Amino acid sequence: MAHGGGCGCKLSPAVLSQILAKMPVAAGVEHLLVGTETDDDAAVYRINEHQAIVATTDFFMPVVDDPFDFGRIAATNALSDVYAMGGTPIMALAVVGMPVDKMPVEIVQDILAGGASVCAAAGIPIAGGHSIDSPEPIYGLVAIGLVDPSRLLRNSTARAGDKIVLTKSLGVGIYSAALNRQELAAPLYQEMLHSMTQLNSVGAELQGIPGVHGMTDVTGFGLLGHLLEMCKGASLSAELRFDALPLLTNAQRFAEMGIGTGGAKRNWSSYGDKIDLPADCPDWRRSLLCDPQTSGGLLIACSGDCLQQVLELVRARHFVHARVLGEFAATEPGVRVR
Repeated sequence: MAHGGGCGCKLSPAVLSQILAKMPVAAGVEHLLVGTETDDDAAVYRINEHQAIVATTDFFMPVVDDPFDFGRIAATNALSDVYAMGGTPIMALAVVGMPVDKMPVEIVQDILAGGASVCAAAGIPIAGGHSIDSPEPIYGLVAIGLVDPSRLLRNSTARAGDKIVLTKSLGVGIYSAALNRQELAAPLYQEMLHSMTQLNSVGAELQGIPGVHGMTDVTGFGLLGHLLEMCKGASLSAELRFDALPLLTNAQRFAEMGIGTGGAKRNWSSYGDKIDLPADCPDWRRSLLCDPQTSGGLLIACSGDCLQQVLELVRARHFVHARVLGEFAATEPGVRVR
């Protein structure tokens, strides 16, 4: 019932930049700590010396067929933006668009129940929302959280020499493409579902570690796109080791078979000129690097001194595939992959 699904529905970085070209930057507003200036994960508004509101919204069309699973994935993805700022969610509002003349009410109920189950696991209520009749099913959340302004983590505050840590495996978009082709076996579906429904709540703990300087989450723009945003915001470059990337079990095999998404191609067209790949880099590697991630992992910039503490924490919170991918350097913004 949808022409696209999950974070693969997102507009490409290039198209989004064109659309927002005439949008005034929300800078210089008293108490607004984070606006649109660095394409960060959420807006942040200071209430007082020790509290700031974190506000974000995220919604998309189904990435899986099961309505309850769709609701869980969409809610997990929306809450991730609060965690990526180092915040703790306090409540959510539902964003619902459904083709009411084509979809049984029970399916809509299951979608909402899936989202509510994730919010319950996060310890927050869905306190309201808004619904419309739409030609394709859409679900997501407005997520509201709190953070101590002095511990706020941004996507623009990495430092030269910081290590780059990713907490979840890549390949969700490729798996979803395989699912659409009916080539994703049941165990692989469960692997994908586990990744997309694992809350990034460890982000609220990472903000308490001195030496964790910046953070974002990897979603529709792929690993390279979101890492490039971190580089641009901090005026740094990043060097990645491809062999260090954590991948879902069959992601490489599917990519080598040519299974992938249009979103990955649009991503590369948007920012490929800022990426330095080896001359002999095969297309399947580029596909993985640009693969749109729905409810992907946290991308963390931290000093070498606290790296072991960061890894121990995220792995203790069951992010067992967390890896060190490379590091930031004080050169012109861009990403080099080796």
